[in-house]
This record gives sequence, structure tokens and C-alpha cells, in this order.
Amino acid sequence: MLLRDVLTLTQAQIYSPNSGGKLAQADFERVVQSGIGADLMSDVLCYDLTHGLLITGLTNPQVVRTAEMADVTAILMIRGKVPPPETLNLAWQVGIPILGTAMTLFEVCGRLYQAGLPAARRSEELDDGGCDG
Repeated sequence: MLLRDVLTLTQAQIYSPNSGGKLAQADFERVVQSGIGADLMSDVLCYDLTHGLLITGLTNPQVVRTAEMADVTAILMIRGKVPPPETLNLAWQVGIPILGTAMTLFEVCGRLYQAGLPAARRSEELDDGGCDG
């Protein structure tokens, strides 16, 4: 799935640190290979999200730091949450687009899964007790 497909399916908008900031056309063609919906960033790190989509209701800079560590393609914030300037600035510095939708986590995950986006898989290297569950 491409990032432009995620935008369409979730009726999302793109956030930028300034009113003139826009994603380049190439950014809309970024591949999204899987997704996870979570608000516990420690849980996110238990999954392989390389080229994935992080769907969350959190808006703090820690979300961007976690996404950067997990090598995600983009972050999608739900329930109409608007990230503060420090989160947006950090995301643009590290090159991770932040999207936002008014939809709930349940609806977003359902739409994306139904459209063919698979769930992120648990990281095999962390299955030795690094993550509970």
C-alpha cells in the first residue's frame, strides 16, 4: 500500500511545522508494508515496523522518537488529535510525515486491514523475553 492510499482510506490530512510545508510528490509514493495501532510506545518497539504505519492517539515527541527507532514510513494520529509544534518539528527533522484523521483507532485499523494492509509482526529478536504478551 502507498502512503497516498492511507491518506484516502482514512480521510487524513498532513500536518507540517509551518503553514507552507507540504510533502513532496515522492513522499506520497512511500510504501507502507504493515501497520500497528498503539498508545504504549514500549509495545510498538516489540514489532517489526520497518516501512510500517504507526497509528496512535498520542501526540508527544516520544511518538516520533519511537517511530524513528522502528523505521516507520509515517505516523497517523487519530480522533482529531493535533500534534504540538515540537512534535511536528522533530518529525520533519527526521523525515517522518505525520498524518491526522478524525476517525477512531478501531475504524482506521479496520479500513486499512480491509484494504489489504497487514498487521505488523512481532520482532523475532525480541521474542526471547524482551516483550510481554
